[in-house]
Amino acid sequence: MSKKVALITGATGGIGFQVAKRLGNDGYTVVLNGRDDEKGAACLAELKDAGIDAEYVSFDVTDDEAVNKHVAAIGDKYGYISVVVNNAGGLGGRSSMEEMSTEFYRSVMALNVDSAFFVSRAAIPYLKKTTGGSIINCTSNAGWNAGGPGAGIYGVSKGAVHVLTRALAKELAAAGIRVNAVSPGTIDTPFHAQIKATKPEVFASWKDSILLGRLGEPEEVASVVAFLASDDASFITAETIQIGGGQALGI
Repeated sequence: MSKKVALITGATGGIGFQVAKRLGNDGYTVVLNGRDDEKGAACLAELKDAGIDAEYVSFDVTDDEAVNKHVAAIGDKYGYISVVVNNAGGLGGRSSMEEMSTEFYRSVMALNVDSAFFVSRAAIPYLKKTTGGSIINCTSNAGWNAGGPGAGIYGVSKGAVHVLTRALAKELAAAGIRVNAVSPGTIDTPFHAQIKATKPEVFASWKDSILLGRLGEPEEVASVVAFLASDDASFITAETIQIGGGQALGI
């Protein structure tokens, strides 16, 4: 079989782009997914300038029909998919449970849970066409601690991704497909741009709850994703690796 092919959702910034860059540097053909075509073009240009074999595909990961169409097109083009990184997701805003609208609830669950399920489901037939296929989901520290103020449903959604990871691992083990997840703590990415800009003292204080005394970098998450995708992790499945500098323990 020729070059490994990796599909990374939400790959036009932050952790997703660093994953694409790392896997590309490791020799993969990387397929970036996103919805901001301008950012997608800029990311693609940067990867190609670095000699990485890459393409950008725009589709909404919460739209099952769009996912089925585009994932099938990717799989048919290359003949297989080696690795899927379900990185797309987000906070979606903040709301108390008491005041939360059904629309908001469903939008957060769709962005974080539906997306991972839809993309995985569509990719499974193409992962089965390769040897050592792998799915890597992105959960969050919020999936363990139930999220910060107004982010409870985000925590619920990321907890669901943790269980989805284990369920997929059970189902796909017989096909030789491994399924794992990474659970980033507080990583210095545009995800936190608003609070970083408006309340820098609060943003700076977050490191105080991290055993290693600093925030994480997206490259540090990408390196763990690359490990899980590699043959070095050939006997690892159904695991969620926390990448938070000990943040889950608190101080």
